[in-house]
Amino acid sequence: MYPFIRMAKELWLAGRQPPLPFDGTHISHHRCWPWDLDFWMELNNGRTLTLYDLGRIPLARRAGLIPVLRRNRWGLTIAGSVVRYRRRITAFQRFEMHSRLIGWDHRFIYIEQSMWRGETCCGQAVFRSAVTGKAGIVPPVEVMEELGLADHPGKALPDWVQAWIAAEDQRPWPPERSA
Repeated sequence: MYPFIRMAKELWLAGRQPPLPFDGTHISHHRCWPWDLDFWMELNNGRTLTLYDLGRIPLARRAGLIPVLRRNRWGLTIAGSVVRYRRRITAFQRFEMHSRLIGWDHRFIYIEQSMWRGETCCGQAVFRSAVTGKAGIVPPVEVMEELGLADHPGKALPDWVQAWIAAEDQRPWPPERSA
């Protein structure tokens, strides 16, 4: 089940924090509850992706994106992700999540998120997100104009993100159907 109550709490907290610049980092604090666990008694990989929403949506709020989406009747969707799981998060452990926009290209906005226990990074994900409207994907340049960042030069995506984008561009779509 989607963590609606946890999301409401995170949005409430984000609404009481100062606005973030487009490249600011939103830091949030969480706990791994028993319903977040898998059979091996650690944070479930699928639940991890859901919990990243608890950082990404408040980041959008603090960066001023939510009012822009509402005003234009736009949506926000995930078009791809790449995830690394490196250290276990087990029941009742607290962890900190870092969420930040790392840049955009002609079509997508890229967000990096990571989960930390103290100085140890437990996992990291990069999300390819898209703002959507009636005509399909809204170009990020148009979104940045609406955010008042039309004159901002943007930020070059890191080489490793560009390599992931290039690999995704070579991946066949739709995939072959197995027999």
